Amino acid sequence: MDKLKLIESEYLKKDVPAFNVGDTVKILTKIAEGPDKVRLHPFAGVVIAKKGSGIRQRFTVRKVSHGEGVERVFPVHSPSIERIEVIRSGKVKRAKLYYLRGKIGKHATKIESKE
Repeated sequence: MDKLKLIESEYLKKDVPAFNVGDTVKILTKIAEGPDKVRLHPFAGVVIAKKGSGIRQRFTVRKVSHGEGVERVFPVHSPSIERIEVIRSGKVKRAKLYYLRGKIGKHATKIESKE
């Protein structure tokens, strides 16, 4: 095994749920509010892209907040992520859902569920 992959494997999270592009997820991130106080901040939206592999794996989540589209990129194995919850699975025919940036209302968030 490559030495770099051996070192990286120590930092990989084991409890990452299986999710794909098109799924609606809720990510709970740790926010430091003081020297010894941490709170969990949720960010829920549709996964529009996944990139990378191993420790460098990341995914982009998009949500519409107060009529404005917000996108955020999360590293899958980041220590600041407490947990990832899959709210709803989606059925899509694309690897990247960048076309959702041009959609408005339900068309931007409603993705056909897998049956």
